[in-house]
Amino acid sequence: MSRRRHAGRLTAMKLLALGAAAVALALTPGIASADTLPAFDFTDCPAPPANADPGTWRCEAFVSEGKLTIGRQEIPLGEMRLTFSEGRVNGQYAQVFGTLKHEPVRVPGLAGTTLQLRYGGYSDFEGNDERRGELDVYAVLSHPLLRKECSVGTAAAPLHTVVHDDPALPPTVLSRNPPTFHFGVVDPDLALPATQGCGPLGKLVDRKLGLPSSAEFHQATYVQYKQL
Repeated sequence: MSRRRHAGRLTAMKLLALGAAAVALALTPGIASADTLPAFDFTDCPAPPANADPGTWRCEAFVSEGKLTIGRQEIPLGEMRLTFSEGRVNGQYAQVFGTLKHEPVRVPGLAGTTLQLRYGGYSDFEGNDERRGELDVYAVLSHPLLRKECSVGTAAAPLHTVVHDDPALPPTVLSRNPPTFHFGVVDPDLALPATQGCGPLGKLVDRKLGLPSSAEFHQATYVQYKQL
């Protein structure tokens, strides 16, 4: 996605991303124990660019559980998995996106309808004092009576996401070898547009979901690093 969308678009569905370098700085010195860690999958780790600084690159595998709240309605998003690689090129921070995997989840209040998040073509996981990461996504809505193009946002015009630390779930070290962390992100200022491409039932879907609307996103994430 072009950088101009950073400044000019209303933010929406702000999820998933977190700057790993910033997380490491924010971690408490103690190490917490995890009852059950998810299985991390590094299969989709992207290779460093040809001009990468040797020894500086690592892959990060995220496993998250999130929820989207629109008014009084809560949509559990289930498990999301994300991979990307980061390191340095000519001494400057760089990153390469890998994959975003999200299985369709049922949408409460819309019988037989599912929602699936897909990657929208832009990511920035270098955290700073203002946010922890940015990611473009769009949400595909599926139902036998909806058109296949039905979505909130599109691949051509994705939703720009921005996430911040969730004070209710601060970053925690779970393991130093391999480096494994747990943290939460939140976006209390989400702007969701109306659906697109849904056909004659689009307005019904919008009414059931309360779109367009402001919303709130919460996500709990495990992340593990692997040197490349």
